[in-house]
Amino acid sequence: MLPKSTLYVVATPIGNLRDISLRALDVLAAVDVIAAEDTRTTAHLLTHHSIAGKMIALHQHNERAAAEKVLALLAKGKSVALVTDAGTPGISDPGAILVNLAHEHGYRVTPIPGANAALCALSAGGITEPHFLFYGFLPPKTGARKRTLEGLKLQPYTLVFYEAPHRILGCVMDLVAVLGAHRQLTLARELTKLFETIHVCTLGDALAWLQADANQQKGEFVLLLSGAETQDKSGISDQTRHTLELLLENLPLKQAVRLAAEITGESRKILYALALSLKVESLV
Repeated sequence: MLPKSTLYVVATPIGNLRDISLRALDVLAAVDVIAAEDTRTTAHLLTHHSIAGKMIALHQHNERAAAEKVLALLAKGKSVALVTDAGTPGISDPGAILVNLAHEHGYRVTPIPGANAALCALSAGGITEPHFLFYGFLPPKTGARKRTLEGLKLQPYTLVFYEAPHRILGCVMDLVAVLGAHRQLTLARELTKLFETIHVCTLGDALAWLQADANQQKGEFVLLLSGAETQDKSGISDQTRHTLELLLENLPLKQAVRLAAEITGESRKILYALALSLKVESLV
């Protein structure tokens, strides 16, 4: 018997239907309602595991209205499972709005962990850098995509992107144009599915690899891109670093960077990247 008025955030397989936890199956079988991104996709999953459940649709085009319906169900003491087509809800998928509203209204939210494409790729990609920055989907148009990449250019962490098959060539072209050809890129496609591929190459070689076989352009992609060189290799002096650290202790990040640039003569972009790195280090 599940607790009343509880929202379960349930991760589902990203490909192989057996990649679902026993706990997730128990919850899906026991809840009063399943809020699904696509009821047809979820129906296939439920049928595969011999589960019958009442479903309502909750996707990116109706999320706020559907969330209100779910809140009404929770108010009546019902238990609800939130699922997306594949992976963990709210991670570059619908669900975050509903979860946020459930918290605001005081309802219990329980995660049921499971598959996630980004973590799946990172675990099998051979990335030795311990830190990564998950971005998700880049803007679909090249201009906005390049501007976004400019803002990420100096990040020293492995950058994790999702990309759709019809945009993969344009995305890789923009990555090369903004970030150069020397960085390491891991292309992970069709993870856990029949034609799963994990390919490691330099960013400059990626386009030729994709174009050599049109089949390698199919399926959903996770891209793992090596980060910028660490600030220790950038030529910033210990004095400049110390100056920035002192300013960050007493000022907002942008103001500290601006003053540090004026005091030291160092590039504001480089100092901004270093400031972000220092902020992350202070949280570890």
